[in-house]
Amino acid sequence: MVDWAEKSAAFRKYLALKTEPVVFKRLEKAAELDNIKGLTRMDKPHTFCQLPFMVRTMGMTLGIVSDSKILDRCKRLHALTPTTEETMQTEANMLSKTWFASPEDAMVQQKDYPLMPPGEAIVLAPLARTSFEPDVISIFGNPAQIMMIMCGLQKVKYEKFNFSFIGEGACTDSIAQCFVSGKPALAIPCYGERAMGQVADDEIVIALPPQEIDRAIEGLRLLKKVGFSYPTVYIGGIANPLYALANFYPAADKAKG
Repeated sequence: MVDWAEKSAAFRKYLALKTEPVVFKRLEKAAELDNIKGLTRMDKPHTFCQLPFMVRTMGMTLGIVSDSKILDRCKRLHALTPTTEETMQTEANMLSKTWFASPEDAMVQQKDYPLMPPGEAIVLAPLARTSFEPDVISIFGNPAQIMMIMCGLQKVKYEKFNFSFIGEGACTDSIAQCFVSGKPALAIPCYGERAMGQVADDEIVIALPPQEIDRAIEGLRLLKKVGFSYPTVYIGGIANPLYALANFYPAADKAKG
């Protein structure tokens, strides 16, 4: 069995994360929640935005089902209820009064969401305490920390990373995008995640498939061995950088003359 606590400790070691990585798992049947240790079922009104906050700061393991007291929009975006033309149109009409200029624009946004197949339940837990195989692991951090994760992935095996921003409901840019694509998904948390999920002004998020966790950690280790680590060592905006860069780039050593 994977030692998820060990993986969490590695991220904290290399990145000094302020909060715990969050694991997300979609369940086919609600009864599967009964098999998860220390689970709290959410029985009060809430939004999905609030769940990662409680997990990553309070260490809670949370379960929700299709009849939980969560917004209908959250249920649809996170696969607790199916997406239909009718549900999308209802949301488009609502969003045209807030974030978008017209129902037509808002409907385009509805169709841009990456959609997971519906299931009866969702569980979220701290990475360090998870007792099940996650579908997605979300890591919140400042841009420098998330940049180091992405550079770590590239250190082991290069690939170009792209990201999307669909606006309000951007938790799907991370979780659902990662779930559907099977690839790392960088996202800028939206207004709701910040207002209700207490995502800080300087935080962004990356969602990783479980199979990429070791790659990220190994990359962070290799970068640290080279001399690149978090927090960033500042050379200075007006200093001669060649003496410092010579530690990494041979051409800089020749140029410092």
